[in-house]
Amino acid sequence: MIQYLRSLVFVGHIYVMMLIIGVLWAPYAILSKHGARSACKTYSRYVFWSMRWMVGIKAEVRGPVPEGEVLIAAKHQSFLDIMMIFTALPSAKFIMKREILWTPIIGLYAKRLECVPVERGKRGAAIGKMVADVEAGRATPGQLIIYSQGTRVAPGVKAPYKVGTAVLYEQLGQPCVPVATNVGIFWPRKGIIRRPGTAIVEFLPAMPEGMERDAFLAHLEDTVETRSNALMREGGFDPDALR
Repeated sequence: MIQYLRSLVFVGHIYVMMLIIGVLWAPYAILSKHGARSACKTYSRYVFWSMRWMVGIKAEVRGPVPEGEVLIAAKHQSFLDIMMIFTALPSAKFIMKREILWTPIIGLYAKRLECVPVERGKRGAAIGKMVADVEAGRATPGQLIIYSQGTRVAPGVKAPYKVGTAVLYEQLGQPCVPVATNVGIFWPRKGIIRRPGTAIVEFLPAMPEGMERDAFLAHLEDTVETRSNALMREGGFDPDALR
């Protein structure tokens, strides 16, 4: 009960801080992409600081963080891994669902950071539009992040890796850096409770450009799932328990 109450206060106050920081930084963000990035990183670092003493979660980033133009294919378990990956990278932008563009505060910053919106439920059209939008935005160098399973996936739940990651990989002609995580066991995709422990995002060795599609997807899934399972076990959760 105590942890639930602490979590409730934490969750409520970080939404208030999102509004405060989002409004205060808005003029700077509208004038400059650097301003938008500064606001998002300031907010994320505030969340990392406050979650450590309020609910007992420590954020840890492992592995070599890429700095050049590269595709990032990440495991997605909750809002926390978004903040951790974004803050670690020098110039990140996300493939995201289109509805986010209309979300107060978040939508403004997503547009200013040149995130790439896609429509769910129209896979073929969405992939084509995604590739076109990515190509149009390549004048601004950075790290493009895609969640290969297409949505947040709870720890221990199996979900397929979608072909859109492979299409982007082929179209961009860039290396792909897989990212594993265990954040969902401390900050779940739904609900209020936040559990103490060390939430980890790990950048894994880059996959070179030019791999055949099926081999790329198989290697990506095996690499990310194997390492994510190991990180979850490190955090005290057995990913095989629900299978």
